[in-house]
Amino acid sequence: MYFPGYYEFFCPVKTVAGHHALEKIPQLLNELGAQRPMIITDEGVVGAGLIDILSAAITPGIRIGAVEDDVPPDSDLKVVVRLAGVYRESGCDAILAVGGGSVMDTAKGVNILVSENADDLLQFSGAGILARPLKPLMAVPTTAGTGSEVTLVAVIADHARNLKMPFASYFLLPDIAVLDPRMTLTLPPAITAATAMDALTHAVEAYTCLAKNPLSDAHALLAIELIGQNLLKVINEPENARGRLALAVAATLAGVAFSNAMVGMVHTLGHSVGAVCGVPHGTCMAILLPYGLEYNMHKNGHLTAQLLLPLSGARTYAQTPAHLRAQHAIAAIRQLNQRLHQETGGRHARFFKEIVGPDGGARVPVDSIEAIADKALGDGTILCNPEELDRDDLLMVMSHAWAGTPLDRNLVRKGGLQIR
Repeated sequence: MYFPGYYEFFCPVKTVAGHHALEKIPQLLNELGAQRPMIITDEGVVGAGLIDILSAAITPGIRIGAVEDDVPPDSDLKVVVRLAGVYRESGCDAILAVGGGSVMDTAKGVNILVSENADDLLQFSGAGILARPLKPLMAVPTTAGTGSEVTLVAVIADHARNLKMPFASYFLLPDIAVLDPRMTLTLPPAITAATAMDALTHAVEAYTCLAKNPLSDAHALLAIELIGQNLLKVINEPENARGRLALAVAATLAGVAFSNAMVGMVHTLGHSVGAVCGVPHGTCMAILLPYGLEYNMHKNGHLTAQLLLPLSGARTYAQTPAHLRAQHAIAAIRQLNQRLHQETGGRHARFFKEIVGPDGGARVPVDSIEAIADKALGDGTILCNPEELDRDDLLMVMSHAWAGTPLDRNLVRKGGLQIR
């Protein structure tokens, strides 16, 4: 177990989880002093009938002020501003964010504007800008992936400038996260796969990063184990409510670990691929995770080796020679991506050149790699990677991740200090 000389761990989000957790929402809102919540969601959630399930569970005790479902797959600055106006006009006093990561980020952005009585979200971009608590925010995830229900960050896209703006503050943390398996039962297999790999990436990078600590480690390891035990089971048995709840809990655990540690190359490049090419974040995470582990192996390979236990089980871990465990852990992640690719009929991409749009064209053209590397150099998470990264390093990693070829570790720069 790694014990740093100093660390901080903070997780004030109340988590309510179970097969009838939705019915607790009226009581929970009352505890927050709220009576008229605004529901922020997206068209997919509404189309799947999930808002009907939610409404039936809470309307006996709560009056819904407004339901807005035009959140795009990539959170949008203009949408945030419009929804803040709806919140004010409808006399709402709380926000129910029902959806995936984009919905959660959008809700956090709206909460900034309505709490600060502001119209310009840009003035709050960055870390530590917010100075006081915001209005009540309850998160009801419909995917088991981003962990945004327990994270202190939001990323809002400014499409006019082709930028993704980060926001980070303890005040952005939702007050309550409600995990109910009914909200993920209709999730298509490919989205289940991508979002779970997003959660796995949060947990793996938290465990192998610069700011790991015993408490974040405990959350990360259990998240990895739950995903390893339940993801393929849920892909093959979509109505497995127990497995769905396990994945939802895993995503929340991973989100807590992510919030209390640091991330690295995988998120750096993932943000940039999303900004340049519009690829969903979970898909980027699934593809990039093994490459991030390979690149940093000389710094934290001993930690990657420990991941073989929650990924593959005690027998495989015991039977694998210690010096091979890191490579086998990375191979296990690639094998999981391969299984997900097969079980989803090829919809789960293993590398970037496999991702195609509705017209059959490449979503990540090979000639976009340079723009992705350039944008990654300006991403703040690049500073958190265990090894230094420059443009050539990013180009090398992206080239392999695009083609689906293993990283040439002979080309990895080798800095001095290691994570002990």
